Amino acid sequence: MRQWRFHSDRTLSIDIALFRCKSWADEELYAMVATLDAAAHPERRHAAIRILNPIHGVDRIFRGNLSGQLHGCAITNTPDTPELAELLETVRDTDAWYLDYVAGLTADKLSEIIHFTFTDGGHGRMSRAEMQLQVITRGGYHRGAVGRILADCGVQPPRDIYTRYLHDSEPARRQPS
Repeated sequence: MRQWRFHSDRTLSIDIALFRCKSWADEELYAMVATLDAAAHPERRHAAIRILNPIHGVDRIFRGNLSGQLHGCAITNTPDTPELAELLETVRDTDAWYLDYVAGLTADKLSEIIHFTFTDGGHGRMSRAEMQLQVITRGGYHRGAVGRILADCGVQPPRDIYTRYLHDSEPARRQPS
């Protein structure tokens, strides 16, 4: 297995920026899904929430793996579909945990290998950095699927891209040098 090496605080600041972007993207997407008319598009709205739910489930699983605590998840999605507002509250809590977590990491910790068990019972090992990358990339993939549902229902999906996050959070970056 390839060993990742991290040599600077720059890597850590990128991690923090990516998790801030994730939190921003989550907030924006949940707000858009909330505008989806449940009476006009009940199946599509339900499908969107069903896709959002396992994003959070996997985020919680990796949170447990990273913290060394049992996550209590046997599957990545729950049998019941939560209410959107309820899910958003737990997502906010988990996003805040990741922001605190990455802010407290050192470069040495990022390359530390963690052994864990997947929900299917298989064994795995990843560095802390790889686990964080899994959380970031998997969430983006699924947010895109929800964006497609929104577009199919006539709702303009958010532009969930890092450059837009940077320009929204730091408007001075849009100014010429």
